[in-house]
Amino acid sequence: MTDISRFRNFVQRFTRLIDEVGDDEQSILAEGKPLLSELIGHDDWLPEQFAVPSAERYQQYLLYCDPLERFSVVSFVWGPGQKTPVHDHTVWGMVGVMRGSELCEEYNFGPGNTGLVAAGSHQIAPGGIDLVSPRIGDIHRVSNALADNPSISIHVYGANIGAVSRHVYELPSGNSSEFISGYSSTVVPNLWDRSVATSPG
Repeated sequence: MTDISRFRNFVQRFTRLIDEVGDDEQSILAEGKPLLSELIGHDDWLPEQFAVPSAERYQQYLLYCDPLERFSVVSFVWGPGQKTPVHDHTVWGMVGVMRGSELCEEYNFGPGNTGLVAAGSHQIAPGGIDLVSPRIGDIHRVSNALADNPSISIHVYGANIGAVSRHVYELPSGNSSEFISGYSSTVVPNLWDRSVATSPG
């Protein structure tokens, strides 16, 4: 049975964190990472409709957006072999793998901003968390590292990420074009109905 209370607790704690530290990115990432780690350490809270892969492309399901759009939480669901284009975020972000495995390929602009160069790659196993931002590194390509099973990661961003104007990049030129990702879902989980948890029997 889905235990949505875990996610409700995460949203409440993360909201308090944002209330306390404002837009201090270093504090958000340092104090928010353990909260995300605790959330993805349990695989019993994500409603099934936000964990469904598509044969066409990876899915980006909105799970929660702060009313002031200070942060959003998204589940990314990858079918076998699916990947993003090389892209940026323009805001801070945390990526926590909950099921499967993901491959992250990082890029930086070369000297004089003359094209993108590979800056390394790494695989993220369940429980692993990646951090991104314009300050610490913001351009990457992410793919499902599994050839025969879906992977799912939970992302937290410092904005309503589906409404942020971002960039996709061509390799190796670094030429960019703007995009707004939107979301794969038209609904979000109901965090606030406690009737099931409180009903007798």
